[in-house]
Amino acid sequence: MSLQRRRQRYEMIHVWKIYHGLVPNCVQMEFHIGRLGVQAKTQKYPYWADSKWAGQLYNSFSFRAPQLWNRLPREVTLSGTLPGLKANLGAFMKQFHDRPPVRGYTTIPNDFRDAGRKNVV
Repeated sequence: MSLQRRRQRYEMIHVWKIYHGLVPNCVQMEFHIGRLGVQAKTQKYPYWADSKWAGQLYNSFSFRAPQLWNRLPREVTLSGTLPGLKANLGAFMKQFHDRPPVRGYTTIPNDFRDAGRKNVV
């Protein structure tokens, strides 16, 4: 598993822990349950944010993690236990190519945020 994919997996597990109250919610992430499962509300950043700070804002955990979490299917987000989440998350992640970007080579996009929502686990 690539470093990028491991980081995404860790972020999704951490969001699950925030939702279940196992770790403090330091980023004030909000959740709601809908027909697509548990959805995290992304933090809104001001439209006037300076472009030199925009990269840091959009790469922060509070912005990136909810986007990844909202791409997960209902079966994964509604997992009741941490081992159940890890098993469902592993099965979901195996559906995607794991080819990290390498400078000088063309690759398939490796980010879940680039892929469409899949509801198959």
